[in-house]
Amino acid sequence: MHEITLCQRALELIEQQAKAHNAKRVTGVWLKVGAFSCVETSALTFCFELVCRDTLAEGCQLYIEEQQAECWCEHCQQYVTLLSSKVRLCPQCQNVGLRIVADDGLQIQRLEIDQE
Repeated sequence: MHEITLCQRALELIEQQAKAHNAKRVTGVWLKVGAFSCVETSALTFCFELVCRDTLAEGCQLYIEEQQAECWCEHCQQYVTLLSSKVRLCPQCQNVGLRIVADDGLQIQRLEIDQE
């Protein structure tokens, strides 16, 4: 389960930013999960809560946005959205020559902090 490692690294970055802005606590975190990241959102939520215990982010609200599986089809010459990140065929022409446009990582989009 790589979700725990992702959460630990995210927490390090969250704490750095919180401390840099003199936060007493982090109240909200917005994460964007790449369509090809192989991250299970329920596991991510569980692990995030676990790693945040006894930190500035304990009890914060977690918001997760899942990115769509967007690709560029060389044959159709257009962007297509896949219904599943496991399917690698163009839904328009069934071509296999898709170039992945969607991210495969995890991004911290926004933090909400309490400075009082």
